[in-house]
Amino acid sequence: MSTHRYAVPVDVTGWHIPGVESDVAFTWDYDNGRKRMLNLYEKGKEKQWNTTVRIDWSHDIDPADQAAAPDEIIPIFGSPTWEKLSREEKDRTRHHYLAWVNSQFLHGEQGALVCAAKIVETVPDIDSKFYAATQVMDEARHVETYGRFINEKIDLCYPINGSLAQLLEQTITDSRWDYTYLGMQVLIEGVALAAFSMIRDFTGDPLAKSINAYVMQDEARHIAFGRLALKDAYADLTEAERAEREEFVVEGSYLLRDRFLAREVWENLGYDADELTAWVDKHQMMTEFRKALFSRVVPTVKDIGLWGDKVQAAYEDMGVLGFQDNDLDMLSQADEDIAEELEKMLAAQAAGDEASDNGSRGAALAQTMAHATD
Repeated sequence: MSTHRYAVPVDVTGWHIPGVESDVAFTWDYDNGRKRMLNLYEKGKEKQWNTTVRIDWSHDIDPADQAAAPDEIIPIFGSPTWEKLSREEKDRTRHHYLAWVNSQFLHGEQGALVCAAKIVETVPDIDSKFYAATQVMDEARHVETYGRFINEKIDLCYPINGSLAQLLEQTITDSRWDYTYLGMQVLIEGVALAAFSMIRDFTGDPLAKSINAYVMQDEARHIAFGRLALKDAYADLTEAERAEREEFVVEGSYLLRDRFLAREVWENLGYDADELTAWVDKHQMMTEFRKALFSRVVPTVKDIGLWGDKVQAAYEDMGVLGFQDNDLDMLSQADEDIAEELEKMLAAQAAGDEASDNGSRGAALAQTMAHATD
């Protein structure tokens, strides 16, 4: 599977992180295991799925389809630059923006694949090694899925965003096992989960909807894994250790917020990148979108005990402190329910049973999504 349709040549954007060192942790205590972690491991085994079988790849994407991706989702919509574009240029901009968004999903999933493999190697507990092994398979499937979506359907790919690359590098290179959890399971995947949910809930394209719904079903378990492992590990941190990790959370959160400015898209299209980045940064719709991305991160950070003054001040500055009391278990259950209901609905449509079943199933799906996004 070669992602050969890059906006920038791959030989220019290739990325290698030298000198990654970490301790390998073996344990001989095979009987020890937390019940909640082992239950999560059981669910991880049961919920494996095959992207070739579960997803209907026969549907083609039309980047000009307003029903699937209306102009309003393009963050430079309404700007002076946008108003000057022809219809053809606006559709081309949409194509590049959608390619960029999904490319970041793809690259982030490869980062998650590397991090999950590292967790198997470095985490000291056997139950965590068990679950992390199921996540390695999940992440490989996600890379396969988004790679196929980009290669076969969008037909264009962008390199990794600089802010995401910076956070990934910090997450991967730190030798402490908990930083891999913190950077990937809590921050990167937490923001990605919120972004996936917006596509799942609002796109009119059935392929994009099903991909993001099914990936979210896995990601909800991954975040639960990070919460459980870190809440236990952080119970006995010293004041200095906690402060260091809170600093990492603050820096990582700002990096993730700023990565959605999509500067590289505007540069590649030959637009005034400074003007458009400033527009996106201040645009009301994009501001609210970037806040919503932290609906899973903020309550998770609070739950694992990294809730000092610096973290709270940063989240207040970002306008996301209000997410601190979101019910993570309810959101995760809703993600699972939506994926299962969507699969039933799409199967009914494929079987030609739309007339009898689609109304009730569509209503149930809409109701479930409404609960998930409240």
